[in-house]
This record gives sequence, structure tokens and C-alpha cells, in this order.
Amino acid sequence: MGSNQLESNGSIKICVPLTTQQSVDEIVNGMHEAKAQGAHIVELRLHCITNFHPRRDLQIILSNKPLPLLIVFRPKWEGDEKMRLEALQLAMELGADFIDVEFKAATRFLSLVGNKRNSKIIVSWYVDGVTPPKEELLQLIALMEATGADIIKLVTHAANITEITTIFSLLPYSRQVPLIAYSVGERGLISQLLSPKFGGFFVYGSLAGNPIPGLPFLDTLREAYKLEHVNAKTKVFGLISKPVSHSKGPILHNPSFRHINYNGIYVPMLVDDLKEFFSTYPNPDFTGFSVGIPYKEEVLRFCDEVHPLAQSIGAVNTIIRRPRDGKLVGHNTDCEASITAIEDELIKHGCDEGGASLGSPLAGRLFVLVGAGGAGKALGFGAKNRGARVVIFDIDFERAKSLACAVCGEAQPYENLANFQPEKGAILANATPIGMHPNTDRIPVAEATLGDYQLVFDAVYTPRRTRLLKEADAAGAITVSGVEMFLRQAIAQFNLFTGLDAPEEFMREIVLSKF
Repeated sequence: MGSNQLESNGSIKICVPLTTQQSVDEIVNGMHEAKAQGAHIVELRLHCITNFHPRRDLQIILSNKPLPLLIVFRPKWEGDEKMRLEALQLAMELGADFIDVEFKAATRFLSLVGNKRNSKIIVSWYVDGVTPPKEELLQLIALMEATGADIIKLVTHAANITEITTIFSLLPYSRQVPLIAYSVGERGLISQLLSPKFGGFFVYGSLAGNPIPGLPFLDTLREAYKLEHVNAKTKVFGLISKPVSHSKGPILHNPSFRHINYNGIYVPMLVDDLKEFFSTYPNPDFTGFSVGIPYKEEVLRFCDEVHPLAQSIGAVNTIIRRPRDGKLVGHNTDCEASITAIEDELIKHGCDEGGASLGSPLAGRLFVLVGAGGAGKALGFGAKNRGARVVIFDIDFERAKSLACAVCGEAQPYENLANFQPEKGAILANATPIGMHPNTDRIPVAEATLGDYQLVFDAVYTPRRTRLLKEADAAGAITVSGVEMFLRQAIAQFNLFTGLDAPEEFMREIVLSKF
């Protein structure tokens, strides 16, 4: 497997900040919980301690620390500077492992402590607004290095995922002292997950039950990502979507990469603009992408080549960067995944009714499709290719008509769906986000009509058993979860991503235990 073989870098440290207003006892408990969840370092923000008394509280905290402790004390108001810096000096004297002081106060603090450093000094700079150009950030890094810091820290707030490439480009330039550089917010998440690849010093995570926007949970870092195996040779795969937080891809693909000893990482990518994204991420290390809502159709414009099936469907859910020339090639693994999941369930229940002799148990059936977007197109083309008669409903009637024309089906206005009466043996397939977490209480059709369908399929897989599937099951219909479609399309994606055979049974076990 050569350079794609999994290795361990063993050097990355995971730091968890304790950010909420807490008592000293709660902080001590939080430090021990952080250790139990897999943290290597705890960041304590003194301005978050309730009724903070420096000497009393720091003695208790530092005498009970189970892990190396990073102390931060941000100013709350003008005039508290002397007390603040003295508290940081006291923390150093009492055994804090790291002291974080912002750049504007660094010179004064370092002159206060002199050469009596019992702690590593982190000099930090928090950039407001849009991430500045690389040249400007390099100037900031040089200024921070000049203070005499042991470590420097640069934090931005990403308004767009394209800003993160600037963060990655900085990491190799810090040769004098180690650099912590990342971006906060959901769009900045990959600056944490990919930090070990580009040479970052720390990765930040959050405690279970205490989420911090843009930071992955410690258990996710430990179980799904295992960042100790991420290094400069790691190939990056990601889900391009908006929203993206619902994705289960990382907890399926990452363990599967490791299972076959493949050096890859799969990360969520919240993308706002496809054109800007693809022009910013041409790096060959970004080897492949899954494509989710709402980009499965639009993304065709950014592929250099499109597989004939995906071209005929008009939707791409998988992109690979071809190694020999770097071109982006679009595929559709949704189509076969969804249709075979439906077919197999019909066969399992003995519902082929002669259709199997025509090549598919869907042959001749009425296939009622709700949603004519990317997933809907895959289902529509798959059903048509199996000989089904397709009726399409979409809130955008023109889009429904366009798909109906492409699959020789029928489009009906969305408002007709509530009273639509299917014939015996019909299939219902939901290809909309209706019912997806967190809005789980909705279904796309009238509940009273569910008993008229022989099988109900829901492309939504978060939650695993949607309200639509629960109601359909209660009405006596066969049900097929989007989880089955997700698994099958992910197996096909894995094969395309790696050029290797996916560990299918292993992946199925993950889905059954984790979803």
C-alpha cells in the first residue's frame, strides 16, 4: 500500500477548554472528566471561575490537576490588568504547565516573570472578522515570536471554509517556536481535525454534554478520528454539504480506513459556495468528496468528467480526484444503493409478484417519489431503469416536471400529495429532508394514506427510524430506512475513494451499533 499505509505520528496533543461559569469543585471534577474522556491537556479560563479568589482557588485547582494545565485569564474590563497578570504569575508559581497571555499584554507579563519560568508561555492573538491574507498573518506570527514566547497561538473565526487553507499554509512557517493555529466556528472544524496533517501543535476538543461550536467532542476524536494516526501523508476525504453536522460519514469511513490499514481521514465540510470551494481546495491531498444537500446537482459544473450514470441522472454524490492528472470525476452511488435496498426488502417479504421474472420486483409497480432533487433523481432513474411507473411530487413543480420528463413518468402538483390514492402494491419513496434531525416530527404525506402503500422508503437516515417509517410500519407497510441506502452508497464510495475493496461486514457492524 506504500505511502497510503497507516502510521502513527504519536505527537498530537488534545486540549479541552473548560469554558462555562463554574465553581472550583466543578472545575476539579471537569478536569478529571476530561482525563477520563481522553484529553491530554486541560485549558482553564480563570475568568470563568465563580467568585474567583486567586490564591485560594489556584492552590485547590493546581494541587488536584490530573493532567497538564493551561491557564488563561482574559480581561473583563479596563483596570483589572494588574490583578490579572499577578494571577497568571501566581498560577505559574503554583505549577501551571502552560500560561496563555494575549499579545498586547505579553511584553509586560514576560518582564514581570523575568527568567523564572516554571511554565511554557503561550502568546496568543485572536483575529476579529475575516481571516487576513497569509502575508499579514505571517507578520503577526513574527511579532509574537519576537516576544520570547515558548509557543505562539493564532485564532481566527472562519466565515467561510475557504479561509482555512490560509491557516494550514501558516503551520510550516513557524520554525522558531511551535504554532497553534486554528479557526473557531462550524466552518472552522477542519482546522482542528486536519491540524496533525499540516503540522499543528494542539487539537482542541469539547467534553460530552458541553459542546463548544466548531470543536469536535473528545469521544469523537478518540473513537472516529484517532488523530494520532494522521500525518503529512494522510489522504483527505470530506462531505461537502450545508448543513453538515447531521452526517454519520466520519463514524463510518474513518474506522473503515483504519480497518484496512489505509492512511485516510474523512471530515465534514460546511460549504457555502461551490465555485469558491473548488478554486480554493485544489490540493492533491484532498483526494475525494461526498456531496450532500443541496449540492448534488450543482456540483456537476465543477467536475472535469462525469460518469455516464451520474450524467444521465443529473446528480453527483461522489467525487474522486484522479491521481494521474488531478481531474475531478463525478459519480453517483445513490442510485443503485437506494434501488437495491428497496428490491432486496421486497424479495425478502416475498413481494416480487412476477416482477423478478422481468429482472426486478419493481417492474410494473407504481413508484411514488416525493422530492426531485439530487437524491430524488437517483431514485427516479433507478426506478425507471427497473421498469417501474414513476409519479413525482416536488414543492417546485417545474423541477418535478423536468424529472418526470427525463424518466418518462408523471409529475403532479405538491398539494395533490395529501389526497393522492395509490394503487395496490405501490412504493412510496421520500427523497426530501422532511423528518430529518432536528425537525423529526414531520412526514411528507398524509398519515391516512400510508396503509395504501406496500413499501415505504425514507432517504433520511438521521434519525434511523423516522416518524414516516414508524407511521408506515404501524399502518402495515414494509419499511426501508435511509440507513440501508447510506451504507450501500458508502461502500461504493469507499471503493472509489481508495481503489480497494471496502470491508463490507465491518461497515455494516458499525452502522448497526452506532446509528
